[in-house]
Amino acid sequence: MASFRKFNKFSFLFSCILSFFSVNAVAQKSEIIHPEWSKNATIYEVNLRQFTNEGTFKAFEKHLPNLKNMGVDIIWFMPIHPIGELNRKGTLGSYYSVKDYKAVNPEFGTLDEFKDLVNKIHEMGMYVIIDWVANHTSWDNEWTKTNPDFYSKDSLGNFYAPVPDWHDVIDLNYENNEMRSAMIDALKFWVSECNIDGYRCDVAAMVPTEFWNESRQELDKIKKVFMLAEASETYLHEKAFDMTYNWQLKDIMNEIAKGKKNVNALDKRLKKEKQEYHPDAYRMNFTTNHDENTWNGTVFERLGNGAEAFMVLAATIEGMPLIYSGQEAGLNKRLDFFEKDTIEWKRHRFYDVIKKIFDLKKNNEALWNGISGGELVRIKTNDDKSIFAFIRQKNNNKVFALFNLSPNSVTVKINSDLINDKFKDLFNESEKEILSQYTAEMPGWSYKVFYK
Repeated sequence: MASFRKFNKFSFLFSCILSFFSVNAVAQKSEIIHPEWSKNATIYEVNLRQFTNEGTFKAFEKHLPNLKNMGVDIIWFMPIHPIGELNRKGTLGSYYSVKDYKAVNPEFGTLDEFKDLVNKIHEMGMYVIIDWVANHTSWDNEWTKTNPDFYSKDSLGNFYAPVPDWHDVIDLNYENNEMRSAMIDALKFWVSECNIDGYRCDVAAMVPTEFWNESRQELDKIKKVFMLAEASETYLHEKAFDMTYNWQLKDIMNEIAKGKKNVNALDKRLKKEKQEYHPDAYRMNFTTNHDENTWNGTVFERLGNGAEAFMVLAATIEGMPLIYSGQEAGLNKRLDFFEKDTIEWKRHRFYDVIKKIFDLKKNNEALWNGISGGELVRIKTNDDKSIFAFIRQKNNNKVFALFNLSPNSVTVKINSDLINDKFKDLFNESEKEILSQYTAEMPGWSYKVFYK
């Protein structure tokens, strides 16, 4: 998405040009020191409205043991604030149309109930981030009455949507320093009052970077926070954000699944990632999230028979894996965004696969995040258009993985001293001595993960 603000247009264009011509100079700068607990963390996105029949904080609490058992570390709640009624989309409206930054949506419960939920999550050894919508508010946000100068205005002095399709929200004016201060004050409120651990920041690249830099600095004075940007721009890692979205990976996985690209595209993307991003910049890897599921299709629609293999790939390559509400239950419908559409919870093999992978990530340093983990080294095979094989190693920990990212069966042949070791098969725990010369039969869309 692009910014529509006049004040930021030229600086935005300049930063894009600078990024294009001087990627390494921009990407390799970072002052971010991640919270220690994030080095081997995984993340889970909660769509609270659709999670339970009740759609409340209290009802969600019952799912915490299941998420803990699955290996989730960070629980990310989509916006929990009251939703605007003026120009609302659908019956219940969009989470991202915020009416009051310092209140909770009464449909979800009370502020005290949210505090209790945060405390329970912390007691279980997990962490909480909430979605923050800093770019725009609802048309009936309290600021429209108390501080109308906080908003962008058209030539007639009227509020307007930042993007035509977002007709339920209006654009905030970041030239107004008083508005910036009020926004930072609201950000600090949830950390101070509810002890949350950070934020996922909506359309982060549409908000001035210096605002995020200042926000991070102020929040870190209260406690060391974790910040996720809904963006992929490298410069956001310099001072503000721990993690950005790996949309590039998601797009390539979709294209491979459709047969429009092959493993060469994935290999090329991962090499480019090394050049673009700071070595300790976390990227969030995912096959689905609330936007993908609702607007672009379920994992089965987009990835077909490769849905499971791509999910495991996203959790074993460099980066932090995301699981979206219901993914572990084999969610096979597009959840309605503006109406009640409860997830059908059922036992699915994805749950056990995720648990195995998340447990491995937690305990095996080779899969840890950023510079805490092992660098991905591609292993050559006899069919590098279909087979993506790699090894990651850190200290005495090692992970060797193979993925057949094609619909066809392949007899894989590898000749590499990097794999000459004794491993365990992650999915049956059998011991296996793998020699330098390795051969395996791999059906279409299958995978193998070995570790030591």
